Amino acid sequence: MILASDRHQLLKNSTALPNQPMQTFKTILRVRHYEMDTLGHVNNAVYQNYLEQAAIEHSEHLGVTLDVYRELGGVFVMRRVEIDYLRPAVAGDTLEITTWLREMRGTRAFRRYEIRKQQQEELLVTAEALWVWVDAKTMRPRPIPGVMLDKFLQIQQADIVN
Repeated sequence: MILASDRHQLLKNSTALPNQPMQTFKTILRVRHYEMDTLGHVNNAVYQNYLEQAAIEHSEHLGVTLDVYRELGGVFVMRRVEIDYLRPAVAGDTLEITTWLREMRGTRAFRRYEIRKQQQEELLVTAEALWVWVDAKTMRPRPIPGVMLDKFLQIQQADIVN
């Protein structure tokens, strides 16, 4: 259990709660025919679009909309992504994309992903992306704003004693 006095230090250091993964977010996407490659399955490059869409929907779910980004004068940009392709998906498949933040620190947010066919356990894809908060005008990295940290960490605050 984390005490309220620890909350300030936690947010000041801009990190997720120790030893606790962030709450997961799930979204559903249907594979479209034009996303296929010559082998008849989803082109590997398309999965990055799926990851980005899941991250956007997760943010919106937490109330971090495009208007909030505009007010803060910044955006998250994907700096690096590592994707492990385990099994193929094909046109017509309905995919469940699960995402969660592993850590938020300084200018960086580390986000993990899992993609499965809906209502199936076997993983099709696992991935981790490094997102960096940048100033929208200069495109230079800036520390993630406190209000943004509060939005993403609010889920974890349920165990904090006031």
